[in-house]
Amino acid sequence: MYRAIVTVGLALMCSLFAAIASGQAALAPGYSNLGYALPEPGSYRLPPLGPAADGEVIESDGSAVTLHQLFGDRYVLLSFMYSSCSDVNGCPLTSYVFYQLKKAMATDPTLAENLRLVSLSFDPQQDTPEVMQLYANNFRPQQGGGRWRFATTGSERQLHPILSAYAQDVQRKLAVDGSTSTDFFHVLRVFLIDPKRRVRNIYSVSFLHSDLIIADLNTLLLEEAADQQELHQRRVASAAAGADPTAGVPATAGPGDRKAGYEDADYATRSLALQNRLGKPVDLIEFARSAPLGLPALRMPAGLNLSRDSIALGRKLFYDRRLSLNDTFSCAMCHIPEQGFASNELATAVGIEGRSVRRNAPSLYNVGYATRLFHDGREDQLAQQVWSPLLARNEMGNPSIGYVVNKIKRLPDYAGLFETAFDGAAPGMQTIGNALAAYQLTLNAADSPFDRWYFGGKQDAVSAQAKAGFELFRGKAGCAGCHLVEQSHALFSDYRMHNTGLGYLSSRVDDSATQTVQLAPGVFVEVEKILLARVSEPVMADLGLYEITENPADRWKFRTPTLRNVALSAPYMHDGSLGTLREVIEFYRDGGIDNALLDPLLQPLDLNEAEIESLLAFLLALTGSNVPALVADAFAAPVGDLRQDDPHWAHELPADAP
Repeated sequence: MYRAIVTVGLALMCSLFAAIASGQAALAPGYSNLGYALPEPGSYRLPPLGPAADGEVIESDGSAVTLHQLFGDRYVLLSFMYSSCSDVNGCPLTSYVFYQLKKAMATDPTLAENLRLVSLSFDPQQDTPEVMQLYANNFRPQQGGGRWRFATTGSERQLHPILSAYAQDVQRKLAVDGSTSTDFFHVLRVFLIDPKRRVRNIYSVSFLHSDLIIADLNTLLLEEAADQQELHQRRVASAAAGADPTAGVPATAGPGDRKAGYEDADYATRSLALQNRLGKPVDLIEFARSAPLGLPALRMPAGLNLSRDSIALGRKLFYDRRLSLNDTFSCAMCHIPEQGFASNELATAVGIEGRSVRRNAPSLYNVGYATRLFHDGREDQLAQQVWSPLLARNEMGNPSIGYVVNKIKRLPDYAGLFETAFDGAAPGMQTIGNALAAYQLTLNAADSPFDRWYFGGKQDAVSAQAKAGFELFRGKAGCAGCHLVEQSHALFSDYRMHNTGLGYLSSRVDDSATQTVQLAPGVFVEVEKILLARVSEPVMADLGLYEITENPADRWKFRTPTLRNVALSAPYMHDGSLGTLREVIEFYRDGGIDNALLDPLLQPLDLNEAEIESLLAFLLALTGSNVPALVADAFAAPVGDLRQDDPHWAHELPADAP
C-alpha cells in the first residue's frame, strides 16, 4: 500500500508539472506568476481572525504531539490535505505552493527562520504516519532551510474536533453503487497563524500564492517588531544624560535572559552581562516628599514616620532573602526592579521552593496611592499588606508573625536599625510593616512624556499619535471610566473592583486528560494530569473579590490596576494571561469575556487598527522619567543572604555531618 501511495504521489506531481508546461489545465493562480503588484509589506494590516485551535496529532515519524507543538513559536501555514487527492487545484496546489516556499527558504534566512509549514491529513484511515512520511519525501528539496512537517491523526474521532474548530467541511465521496470511495469533497483553506496562536489570514484557491504569503509574513514581522519595540520601551528611559542621577547607567531594564522563542529547538540564549548591572544610590525620600509631575501629593499613613532611616531600613528588608522561611527569597524576587517592580518572565508568581502562586505579581510603582491592595482588594494599608506574602506558604513561607520578628531580632546586621528609625521601638509586627511601607512609598514614578504634555504644557513632549490615543482613551474607547484622569493629576485607576470576564473564563472546567509539559527548547511531552496531580497542587479557580466577601455578586471581580509605567510591567491582568499591551487593547475592544456578572462598563468597541496603534502610542508615553533612578538605586541596595555570623541551624552541624 505504501509503495502505491508514493507512486500515486509521484504520478500526481508528474501530471501536475505536465499540465503546467502544456497550459492545458485551468490552473489556480498559485501555479504561475501572480500577475499584479502586491502592496508594500506593512502598508496594510492583518487583524486576528480568531484563535488557532489545538488538537492531538501524530507526526510522520510516529511521534504523538499536539498541533501547537508542531507550530512552535513562529508563524505557521497550516493546510488540510489527503495523499490521494486528484484535484489539481486542491491538495496538490497546496503542496506546490508549500514546495515553492520551502525552496525560497534555502536563499531567504528570514523566511526560513520565521515560517513553519504544516500539512495535516484528514484521512487517518489511509494516511498513516508511514504513508505521510513517504508522501513527504516527494517534496523534500535536496537542500535548504526551513521546516515542513507532515502529520495525521489516530482516528476520525481525534480528527473531528480539529476540523470543526477550523470550519473544515470534509465529506467522503460515494460511488454510484453507494459505497465509499477514497476521494473527498472539501473546500481548500490554508491558515496563516501567528506565534500567539491566532489566525491572521485564510487563503482559498484564488489567493493561495507563495508571493502573497511572503508579503503577508513580512507585514506580520513588521507588526511584531513594533510590539517588541513596546516591550523594550523600558530601555529608552535608561539613556539619561546631564544632571540625571542615572547618567551612565547601562540599559539593563528587562529580564536578564529573555526567553522569547524558548519553545523552539533553535532557541539561543541572549543573556545580559551581569557586570553591566551597576547601581547608584539616590535620595529616595524626595520622591515621596515632592511627587513627580502628574501625581498628587502623597498622603502619609497614620503612625508612619517617613525618614531616611525608615526608608533605608525598609529597602534593606525588601532585598533580604533571609525574610523567607529557608533564607532564599526576598520581596524583590517577585517585584523585580528592572522589570517594572513586577515580573516580566512569569505570568503568575512563584514562591519559595518553586511553589505556585495563582496571580501575577503587580507592579509596585506608585503603590502608595492605592486605596486597595492585592488583586482582590483585601488590604488597604501597606504596613498591613506586607504580612500576607511573608506568611503565605506558597510565597515566603514563614509560619508566624512571631517567627519573622524573632528571626530579625537575632540577625546581627539589624542591631539598632529599628530603634534608630522608629524612636527606640524594637522589631515588631508594626515596625517591620512600617519599614517596608516606607520604602514602597518612595517608588513614585511619573513626569512621563504624557505628564510633560498634558500637565506641563510642552506640546512636543508626545507625538500626535499619542495625543490622538489619549482622546480615544477618554472618549470613544471609554478607558478613563476606570483609569481616572483628574484636572491636575492622574492616577490612572479608580482602585475599584470590576469583572472583565477573565476570572470567569479561567474557572471553566478543563476536562482534557493530558497536559503539555516543556522539558527543554523545542522538547515537549504530554503528561497525564493524574500523574501531575500526584506531585503538584491542583490549580484552584480564582473568584477574586468573592473570596474576601463571599458575596455571589463579587465573583471574578479584580482591582483596576494603574496604567502608569504600564509598558514596563508585562504580562498583564490578574493572571498574567495577556502578554502585550496590544493584546490588552484587543481584549477590551472585544468587550471582555461575556458572563452574567460582566461589568456593564465593558462593551465591544468599534476600534480600527489605526485607533489601536494610537492607544498603544499613548500608553507607551506613560513611563516616568525617574524610573532609571529608582532602578539604579535598587541595584545599589544590599542583598541579604545567610551569613556566617547569622544564628542558623546550618552553622551548628558538625564538620563531618552528611
